[in-house]
Amino acid sequence: MLMAVMMPRQNWTDERLDHFEKRVDERFDSVEDKIDERFKLVDERFAQVDERFKQVDQRLDVVSTDIRELRTDIKQMQRTMTQSIIAICTVMTAGFVGIFGALIGANAF
Repeated sequence: MLMAVMMPRQNWTDERLDHFEKRVDERFDSVEDKIDERFKLVDERFAQVDERFKQVDQRLDVVSTDIRELRTDIKQMQRTMTQSIIAICTVMTAGFVGIFGALIGANAF
């Protein structure tokens, strides 16, 4: 009796093969349904990710605009500082020329 339990059945009738085929198809259909559900979830998550990337792109556009404005402000500040330094140097040169002129004029008489 033990030998009969361990030995697999060798007789596969058409009815048994049809039942086996049906069962295999059912199981594969079940697996395919589960896979389809998972892919739907993945697609939904990708849609969420796409939306988040759109938000990030909008934020980066704002940051990019802010950086352009800062660069413009810095260029204007550099221009103002350069003009101020030139004005100070001009005033100092005129002052030195005036002082030297006064000293030369005072010593000449």
